[in-house]
Amino acid sequence: MEVKNFETEFAGRKLRVSSGELAGQANGSVLVSYGETSVLATVVMSKEEKDCDFFPLMVDYEERFYAAGKIKGSRFIKRETRPPDEAILAGRLIDRTIRPLFSENCRRDVQVITTVLSYDNENDPDMVALCGATIALSISDIPWQGPVSGVRVGRVNGNWIFNPTNGERQKSNLDLVVCGGQQKIIMIEAGTQEISETEAFEAMEAAADKLDELNKFIKEIQDKIGKRKIVIEEKVDESEERQILDNFFAKEIDKYLFAKPLLSKKERGGIVVEIKQVLDKKMTEKNIGKDRRDKILKEVDKKIYRQVSQAILEKEKRIDGRGLIDVRPLEGRIGLLPRVHGSGIFSRGETQILSIVTLGAPGMEQYLDTMETSGTKHFMHHYNFPPYSVGEVASLRSTGRREVGHSALVERGLWPITPEKEIFPYTIRVVSEALSSNGSSSMASACAASLALMDAGVPIKKPVAGIAVGLASEEDEKEIKKFRTFLDLQDLEDGPGGMDFKVIGTRDGITAIQMDTKTRGLSLEIIKEALEKAKIGRMKILDFIESIIPYPRKNLSPYAPQICSFKIDVKKIREVIGPGGKVINEIVAQTGATIDIEQDGLVAVTASNGESLKKACDWIHDIVRDVKIGECFNAKVKRIVDFGAFVEFLNGDSGLIHISELAPFRVEKVTDLLEEGEIVPVKVIKIDELGRINLSLKQAAPPDFYEKKKSNHSNNPNISEHSE
Repeated sequence: MEVKNFETEFAGRKLRVSSGELAGQANGSVLVSYGETSVLATVVMSKEEKDCDFFPLMVDYEERFYAAGKIKGSRFIKRETRPPDEAILAGRLIDRTIRPLFSENCRRDVQVITTVLSYDNENDPDMVALCGATIALSISDIPWQGPVSGVRVGRVNGNWIFNPTNGERQKSNLDLVVCGGQQKIIMIEAGTQEISETEAFEAMEAAADKLDELNKFIKEIQDKIGKRKIVIEEKVDESEERQILDNFFAKEIDKYLFAKPLLSKKERGGIVVEIKQVLDKKMTEKNIGKDRRDKILKEVDKKIYRQVSQAILEKEKRIDGRGLIDVRPLEGRIGLLPRVHGSGIFSRGETQILSIVTLGAPGMEQYLDTMETSGTKHFMHHYNFPPYSVGEVASLRSTGRREVGHSALVERGLWPITPEKEIFPYTIRVVSEALSSNGSSSMASACAASLALMDAGVPIKKPVAGIAVGLASEEDEKEIKKFRTFLDLQDLEDGPGGMDFKVIGTRDGITAIQMDTKTRGLSLEIIKEALEKAKIGRMKILDFIESIIPYPRKNLSPYAPQICSFKIDVKKIREVIGPGGKVINEIVAQTGATIDIEQDGLVAVTASNGESLKKACDWIHDIVRDVKIGECFNAKVKRIVDFGAFVEFLNGDSGLIHISELAPFRVEKVTDLLEEGEIVPVKVIKIDELGRINLSLKQAAPPDFYEKKKSNHSNNPNISEHSE
């Protein structure tokens, strides 16, 4: 196969594409390099159609530790196993970008695999993988209506930066990914530091212009080496059962869907069942066989989705009777569970989320060991979606991609309002349990988590809320001709021609955005209107949250661990730890506390009660404190020599009591007065330039000290005569 190479300048760096050298048996494959980050993207389509009622697309993003010159950190498992959350999120990002551009009638398996082969620690491979996937699809024979591309947008010192390096991303108050082409946007993913709707829109507008530049490059590659697309013929169904279905929806459907507001999911589900029963009866009366009836009845759900969208589009009429900016009824409370550190329950309509906060020691942080990242994080949000939440029976399996995606989205939205580790040194874990799900359970999780954090007494900067904006639209092959956006979509409103535009934020700005669509792309006009509607909904929900609890509780739960944190001189860290951990292990063993020490000298002591906490903190303070002349301590005699005694005090400091400082009288032999292991009072009288400490017993001893010595050493004339 002939090797073809292409190159362009994009966002200040070389973007290189090579085709024809690797993975020749795939329908399409390219090696894409940006800087020294390289990703192999392959696409394959099966030859046979699958018997299913959905488009079977699989997208996988594969990280390889060798790409970053690393070996997996686990002692026992060195090969890559389950993909980390970051890889799952990158795969979802690619999936949500390319899926809308496939024909919904395609029933052949399509698999997209992007494999990171080289990572330069500067250029994020997820954007390179996205670019590779869209190019591989564009040049393949797989029917797909691209090209589209994606760009990451950051902002540093008020300036937009496209595809920022990792260093630039650390300085940015915005991390926005926009995907699309021809001034249309297909996918948005963002984490921000409370930016306004205007700023968010301006960033997306700037990204749309940049996408056109990249799509032009991809189109040039497609024109030069692209294969002829396979044509999947759409069969025209003129059967009798099809006519019955179409006639029913043209003439009778409104009396089922819109005769009265259908307020609950159960009511709406019941109507769907009734519609199918009516249609089945009509077809049975025409002597249409069961297999043919069952096949056509599979299309009822899609047609109902379209009918619901059409009512919104043409009449501003929603199936539950709400207006376009109405939010479903809200309910919530805090403190639901007695022993957890914080809890909050939030309901919006039939979507109900219970969030629970757990506080732990700093050492409970999550350790990250991925191709890109090594480190820790002290704030986590996890989302669970059990089958009972949608009234279904299913096996409980390991965490799926949907749960990973919702966990990350809400975590991104909460992160800007969580307290800095120096202010609140706890490890914080929030778990959101979807108890009932009927639209935007991820946005309800943001609301429930906000309630739970304040119930736990976590000093968040302000509450957040999340809301989803939907879309009803009419679209031809080129663009959306007509549309209406609406707040708080649910079940039957999320159909063809729609979008799920999720926004999390505070009163002062947006903290996270996620958008995907069932169209070929949204205009900037739609994006702008969606942002404005999301703000209206967010303010309504924030009003409700603040009516339950406006500020975090002042005190933590009595069941939460207690933490004291303070800074010590980094030079003293080794003294606290001791040789082989001897000192710190002794503190832990005797107090029951947990001690975490950072390299910058930050010490965090965690204990289950105040007494243990104080004992451990005092112990450490004594170890690291600087001894001053004139201070008095109790010291333990460690070693006796002819000229005095070496003693230990302050959990490790040592000094010398010269024989002349033992008593206010002459002492012939040190052993006449002291014994090894004895505890005696001492006073610091001198610290020389080398840090050696000289101590005095006679200046610290109480009046009766020598009288007691006399009685204890009555047979020793050297003490007896001087004491008298």
